[in-house]
Amino acid sequence: MKRAAFRLQPVLELRRTEERAAAAAAAAAAGAAADAARRATEYETTLSQAVLPPSLPAGSFVAAMVLLRTAATDAADARALAIASAEQADAVREQWTAAAQRTKALERLAERHRLALQQAADKAEERAIDDLVTGRAARTGTDDGEATWTA
Repeated sequence: MKRAAFRLQPVLELRRTEERAAAAAAAAAAGAAADAARRATEYETTLSQAVLPPSLPAGSFVAAMVLLRTAATDAADARALAIASAEQADAVREQWTAAAQRTKALERLAERHRLALQQAADKAEERAIDDLVTGRAARTGTDDGEATWTA
């Protein structure tokens, strides 16, 4: 008996490939977000540990303040980048989730197809057994040891 192929098998394989690609993209985005958060934390830590000496000449004081202001701007930019990276990672993770849901739906269809084929094979086997039993009863004139009724 020829097995009926699951016609959506190529689509299922495509969905699985898409899901793997989305998973890899989600992992990369999560890694980038974690790196951006780490860099932002390092900037903030460095900035918080900066201490000006108690007495500085006016020119040095102005230069130090400009440097601290620049460092604060860099830290704020790094934090904004970390937040944007985390949001991007969330968006990529949602795409991965959607891809996984599409794959799961096709896998359920494939499972239903497999079950339908199994049920059809079971019914065909039952019919074949019934035909064998019915054929034997017709040849012997009995049905499981009972006398055949004739009018």
